[in-house]
Amino acid sequence: MLRSPDPETHPQFYDGVALKRLLAWVVDVTLIALVTVVLLPFTAFTGIFFFPAMMMVVGFCYRLITLANGSATWGMRLMAIEFRDASDAPFDFTSAFLHTSGYAVSVAMAPIQLISIVLMATSPRAQGLTDMILGTVAINRRARR
Repeated sequence: MLRSPDPETHPQFYDGVALKRLLAWVVDVTLIALVTVVLLPFTAFTGIFFFPAMMMVVGFCYRLITLANGSATWGMRLMAIEFRDASDAPFDFTSAFLHTSGYAVSVAMAPIQLISIVLMATSPRAQGLTDMILGTVAINRRARR
């Protein structure tokens, strides 16, 4: 049972969330790419040959740490959105790990990622596939207060 705010009675929690998630994703991918580039010299530049894999590992760690310690990545914080679990609580380590794992699987398989994007753009709670499976939602932070 989802205890997150109802989009019909509390639309302010979901206003613009899909677009904010997209913009937050752009910020996060940019940060992850920059960190990965900074790490290249520590691999004696052999990381160039497996750069996408390095980005996946850095991205997984970045998402896991930021979601576990604030229920939002830095990009999401910049866009004033945060994740809530099925009981309307902020993410803990387990929630962050499960959500990050689901995201990693969807990024690795383009059809799943495409389905997730369509769902975020069309569902009332702007939930992606991982969100629907876990019962999580991204909401506007300011509406929470």
